[in-house]
Amino acid sequence: MDMSPINSSVGLGAHNSYTIVLVRNMTVVLVWVVLSYINGALVTTFFKYQVFYEDPRYILFIHMVMNDALQLTVTVSLFVLSYTVYKINVSLCCCIILVAVFTTRNTPVNLASMAIERYIAICNPLRHPQICTVRRTYVVIGIMWFICVAPDITDLFATLATQPLSFFHRSVFCLRQNVFQDPILAQKRLAFDIIYFSSVFLVLVFTYLRVLWAARALSTEKVSAQRARRTILLHVAQLAMCMLSYISPNVELVLHLIFPGRIRQIRFVNYLIVYMLPRFLSPIIYGVRDKRFHKYLKVVLLSQRCRVRVGNTSVRRVLP
Repeated sequence: MDMSPINSSVGLGAHNSYTIVLVRNMTVVLVWVVLSYINGALVTTFFKYQVFYEDPRYILFIHMVMNDALQLTVTVSLFVLSYTVYKINVSLCCCIILVAVFTTRNTPVNLASMAIERYIAICNPLRHPQICTVRRTYVVIGIMWFICVAPDITDLFATLATQPLSFFHRSVFCLRQNVFQDPILAQKRLAFDIIYFSSVFLVLVFTYLRVLWAARALSTEKVSAQRARRTILLHVAQLAMCMLSYISPNVELVLHLIFPGRIRQIRFVNYLIVYMLPRFLSPIIYGVRDKRFHKYLKVVLLSQRCRVRVGNTSVRRVLP
């Protein structure tokens, strides 16, 4: 998997002015702070109310939120490090790259699991409580992590077997190809990427068509089915955005040919669109569109606002 957020910052710090570097880093960090606040509110809402952590649908959702939050934190940290430190230790770089790859690969698999859960809820509602239990949901999450970690952890083992120990004490610019250098590993990653995304795409298409058919056939469940159909469509949009990370290097190349001399701006905008914008979709799907979650999320946000106001009032009373 080509980690484009890392590529987006290659060698820019030495060439850009201090002001431009500062603005770009502050923009990325500010977006990360906003998303972290939103994700924190979603996670707080989930764990505060028992109705959510006993529902497989919301368990899968909050798992994706936490996974995306970790992925975004790692890639933003690497983005900032590329401007400030430039080179880091190979061992540390390996850990950062692998976490970024695991979490990036996890998102589409999680989307497929959520689509299957919605398919079962709409098309087989009587068996849904027996099939989609909380225990099985956590088992699915464990399997999800295994199939996302197993293919890429072999890159580390292969590098440990082929590189001398001194290699891991060097400092390099933290790109995947700089630490996992064997060309065979790149071919293996491409093969697994095709398998993963093809499988997830087929699952989403299958579940969407079945839910679409159910929406037309079941008049009593038509509203629920239509809502599930729109949710799966949004999952397809999320998947499409995830797939942008695989074609973004080629898109950058084409845009560089069209707009020569603008490669730094292209890479920066590409990072925001490909890796940050998709993270806004999950809060929209469940934090705004889902009526149950939206109701409890509003309570949490209002309680936080009231707490801040009470705290400010107390400070004013203490101050002379």
